[in-house]
Amino acid sequence: MDLALLYSGGKDSSLAALLVDSFYDVRLVTAHFDATDDWQHAETAAEAIGFPFETIVLEAEVAEEAIARMREDGYPRRGIQYVHERALEAVAERDVDAVADGTRRDDRVPTVSRAQAQSLEDRHDVDYIAPLSGFGRHAVDRLVEATFDVQTGPSEEVPKADYEGELRRLLTEKYGDDAVAEVFPDHDQTYVHGFRE
Repeated sequence: MDLALLYSGGKDSSLAALLVDSFYDVRLVTAHFDATDDWQHAETAAEAIGFPFETIVLEAEVAEEAIARMREDGYPRRGIQYVHERALEAVAERDVDAVADGTRRDDRVPTVSRAQAQSLEDRHDVDYIAPLSGFGRHAVDRLVEATFDVQTGPSEEVPKADYEGELRRLLTEKYGDDAVAEVFPDHDQTYVHGFRE
């Protein structure tokens, strides 16, 4: 069975790929806006952990709506959630049996509610899988530490291919350098360089 997993190159989506690999033919898919070449970081990480990789370009209107929500709130949560939902929809339209992501039990954003998952499954005739939904942050961190060579650091310094990097770029282009600081709090990101030796 074919499964497309939304992939950023970070620890959560990398661990999720390993967890479903015994049951599905997994391909890692990075959704992006074609605003930067950040997706290449995910491609490199996917190669390092041995999975096929693809990209999908989301419509510019999705980024515009996400940025509008973030600026309205002064916080990225609703914007990131919106992009994640649109990315899941886009991946579910591919010829796959299942779609997945790296959302954890205690994530604040993005999340997928039971109703959203059922709607996605019913409308696209796919299974939605959240392999980490039963794992808390500490459990994920312990498994990742034992498995992957991971770089951790401030979001603006760590190579990544999640939605945030491109949204930061688009915010800056449209509203100036201060716009990013007005929306995104300081936080750390991760990037998987491969397996631990």
